[in-house]
Amino acid sequence: MKTALKVTAVVVPVVLVAMQFIGRPEHANPPEDPSHVVSATLKVPARVQDILDRSCMDCHSYRTRWPWYSHVAPVSWLVAQDVEEGREELNFSEWGTYSRKRQAARLEMISVMVEKGEMPMKNYVLLHGEATLSETDKDLLCTWAEELSDSLTAVAD
Repeated sequence: MKTALKVTAVVVPVVLVAMQFIGRPEHANPPEDPSHVVSATLKVPARVQDILDRSCMDCHSYRTRWPWYSHVAPVSWLVAQDVEEGREELNFSEWGTYSRKRQAARLEMISVMVEKGEMPMKNYVLLHGEATLSETDKDLLCTWAEELSDSLTAVAD
């Protein structure tokens, strides 16, 4: 039993150190075209922009802030995957490249995900308490998203 514990005490740290050099994810943010950001395309009230900046932009834009733990494997792999998936699903930095129909659908999705409590993700909020949405934040964000979605859908029809 003591031998197994000694082997584990040596092997685990060696593996953890080796992981830091294997498959390091990219942490560079792509350049952002100011004409494509959401605020260049849609009217975004200051309070809504504050909510987006605080609770959404790390995963849904090219303005990701990479905290220290995002550089430590295996957490770095998970964070990079969340950001990649978030940007694929909704990217406020590429908003101006979306068709009106896609913009309307994404706004609708924002409202649904926020109302269901699925966004921001719980694991993100655990490490970023400031990203927690109050009921007022949720109401403001959902109302903004729904009204814009309706207006974009009306124009697209």
